[in-house]
Amino acid sequence: MSAKVFAIAQQKGGAGKSTLAAHLALAWALKRKSVALVDIDPQQSLAAWYAQREKTLGEGKTAITFEAVTGWRAARTVEKLAESHDFVLIDTPPHADTDARVAVRAADLVVIPVQPSPLDLWATLPTLELAAKEKSVPVLALNRVPPRANLTAQMITRLGDYKVRVAKSLIGNRVAFAEAMASGRTALETKGSSIAAKEIRALAAELAKY
Repeated sequence: MSAKVFAIAQQKGGAGKSTLAAHLALAWALKRKSVALVDIDPQQSLAAWYAQREKTLGEGKTAITFEAVTGWRAARTVEKLAESHDFVLIDTPPHADTDARVAVRAADLVVIPVQPSPLDLWATLPTLELAAKEKSVPVLALNRVPPRANLTAQMITRLGDYKVRVAKSLIGNRVAFAEAMASGRTALETKGSSIAAKEIRALAAELAKY
């Protein structure tokens, strides 16, 4: 088995990397795929989420494999997990340090969450440059999209100017995501029929085809 490896990368903080990584992991796991989630961000947000998940669901019942690792071990950890899983997702640090470069280099696809605002778009450029240097394929995922269709349409047009793929599936600014994460779960599990869950499933299906 050889996994598809995704790095969730964005140098701007507050873009929703960890929340997106957890939700994509569960979207595939709930489709009976074997999924590994790797946290290489020193902030360890996903590690805290996973610890809460084990408390909520019980050890061995989390539906995914989880590793928190930094430094020189990161590349080898991802490589080993890729041998035994369908998907491996890496949550990266919000800066272009060595760990982030290792993750981007190892990835088949670099998923870059970006909120639809000019400031967030400009802040995404260093991540795009990092992907280019490491010869990795980037795709921008519009995240925390407010209910303002005109603004979103304008941002999609601007993103297209950078000649980078933009996922068609948009993720809205949904309270359901944060509420579920607080209990170590995802909106797919707590509110499976919600718009939030439908958006995540659509994005996961789209990314799996790349």
